[in-house]
Amino acid sequence: MKMSEKLISAKEVEKHTTSDSCWVVLYGNVYDVTKFLPEHPGGSKIILQLAGRDATEEYDPIHPPGTLEENLKPEAKLGRIDPQTIAKTSGPETKEEKEEEGPPPMESLLNLNEIEEVATKRMPEKAWAYYYSASDDQITKSFNNAVYKEILLRPRVFVDCTNCDTSTSLLGHRVGLPIFVAPAAMARLGHPDGEAGIARACARFGALQVISNNASMTPEQVVADAAPGQVFGWQLYVQNDRARSEAMLARVNRMRDRFKFVVLTLDAPAPGKRELDEKQNFKNATKVASGVKTDDEPSRPGGGGVGQQLFFGTASDLTWKVTLPWLAKHTDLPIVLKGVHTHEDAFLAARHAPQVKAVILSNHGGRALDTASPPVYTLLEIRKYCPEVFDKIEVWVDGGIKRGTDVVKALALGARAVGVGRAALFGLGAGGQAGVERTLEILKAETETCMRLLGVQNVSELGPRHINTSKVERDIFNGGAGLETFGLWDKVKSKL
Repeated sequence: MKMSEKLISAKEVEKHTTSDSCWVVLYGNVYDVTKFLPEHPGGSKIILQLAGRDATEEYDPIHPPGTLEENLKPEAKLGRIDPQTIAKTSGPETKEEKEEEGPPPMESLLNLNEIEEVATKRMPEKAWAYYYSASDDQITKSFNNAVYKEILLRPRVFVDCTNCDTSTSLLGHRVGLPIFVAPAAMARLGHPDGEAGIARACARFGALQVISNNASMTPEQVVADAAPGQVFGWQLYVQNDRARSEAMLARVNRMRDRFKFVVLTLDAPAPGKRELDEKQNFKNATKVASGVKTDDEPSRPGGGGVGQQLFFGTASDLTWKVTLPWLAKHTDLPIVLKGVHTHEDAFLAARHAPQVKAVILSNHGGRALDTASPPVYTLLEIRKYCPEVFDKIEVWVDGGIKRGTDVVKALALGARAVGVGRAALFGLGAGGQAGVERTLEILKAETETCMRLLGVQNVSELGPRHINTSKVERDIFNGGAGLETFGLWDKVKSKL
């Protein structure tokens, strides 16, 4: 401790718990955050719930290093907490004690459901609720996976499948798997290894990783130990304050040896109502009324939760006409559009090639609009109404992947790659980096088994002949191509 630093007693800190005078302890330092309350992206209530006490455990997993320095003036730091004044408590088993028990051997976990079950037991409840939650009644989340069970496989025999190659190319980069880690926020909520642990796991399999705009580590930290040739993408949520997004794009541009593309997320211009996540916001909140906010603080929808906090400030005014030209001014990296739900928007995306190199068919893992169609439906729509899209841009999908058979079915329908988000987070929660490695190991092995039993040696050989989609095709959109607003249908092919 520096000689000039003031020691402040815990009892003194406990007096400052209102919007007029709010102190918190972080990493042993005492901060006066009163003036910052209305500026906090998650709202003042989140901080006021932690006022007058040590907030490090809640703060650390969701804030990358440097956040304090960026948002608080130096004078906000009042001194150090006097360790002699902190009451020693004994209670139920702590998280640290629970960690000491250790996870089960990763090789004993045979599928992604078992990994999720272990993660649920080991992670803090707040982390589980954020990862697991989906919007409203979670119908879309459940259906994302259920629909794959409605697609049947058509194995061929008398085919030499001794060798099985799961490698492919994405945006011109060779990767070891047709499986990528989709942008998954707040990884350190579930385990200290965080996004960097996911990156190290991906390196073992040559898998691509898209790093979340809301990662709990800085992009520099995540890619610090990257393997030679390892491929990363950066997810972008455009902010109302465009300068913030422009600064992040500039930062990513400077790391283009690692970041090969930008994923512009479109499927969540507003946060979904994730009730499991929001419920966490009311726990241990007896000191603060649920509707409290400072006088100059904008209103926030819903009950809060990590999801609501992260989305506050996200722009909802993006358009084809304005946003893509704006992006072109600030980066020449390839653009991947995440959150395409319909064949019409896939068609429009293809018309913006070569700036747009790929789309990710996604409904945000069921976390935005409940009862939205699963990505498999959109794949079938594209095949039916505008199959030329597959030749113009790459089509990726995410949502609902639990088995290697799910991966193969998506690839057979024309997807170039399949993304997993929750699976990576639950792998992390189950065993840190080793848990993510086990997750990818299971998916790779199951994918190889499925390919061999279909009589396929390479992912490029997969096609509609390997699956029966009759049950699913009955339910896809049947309202016509709807592309006449982009030109006469008989001229569509030439326009692409």
